[in-house]
Amino acid sequence: MKAAIFASGNGTNFEAIAKSKKLFDDGLEIKLLVCDKPNAPVIFKAKKLGIPVFINNLDDFDTRADYEREIVNVLSPLDIDYIFLAGYMRVVTNVLLDHYPNKIINIHPSLLPKFSGLNAIERAFDSGEKQTGVTIHYIDEGVDTGPIILQKIVPISNNDTVETLEKRIHENEHIMYIEVISELIKNEGENRNHEKGID
Repeated sequence: MKAAIFASGNGTNFEAIAKSKKLFDDGLEIKLLVCDKPNAPVIFKAKKLGIPVFINNLDDFDTRADYEREIVNVLSPLDIDYIFLAGYMRVVTNVLLDHYPNKIINIHPSLLPKFSGLNAIERAFDSGEKQTGVTIHYIDEGVDTGPIILQKIVPISNNDTVETLEKRIHENEHIMYIEVISELIKNEGENRNHEKGID
């Protein structure tokens, strides 16, 4: 499976995916990191791992559609099967969705539909709720909407701080994203074999 990963920040999920021996053995090829922040730490992590980087700054474009068209132009020759959003802080529009229907996956640090949008961990912590979690889902035109692939509950204890809760959520994110990508690779392989008439 050929994939592009989109990220905007520290890139902890990107790094977990890129360093996963399981995904490498399963056949994942990370063809490109797409980043919208020229100084994001994830860029340096990608370069250290030898993964090509495309920095695409929204400020350089008149419209979001033009910004995404440039991404499509870069991705098209790479024959990308899936796009994985890993802390990508932009809402994806129809330009990308139309080129990659049902092929863009996002991870969000809450039990969607609760606490969609920004600062989900802090908002869940401040709400007084006893649990939050992680959701992996397909992207559609909305913000953190789209069909859910996998969810996991992360309890919020009385002893938690935002930092300890965030750490546990990130640990779960890394495990879950690898699990989902591995399953997608397996399904892609089965679909291709079926198309070729191989059982």
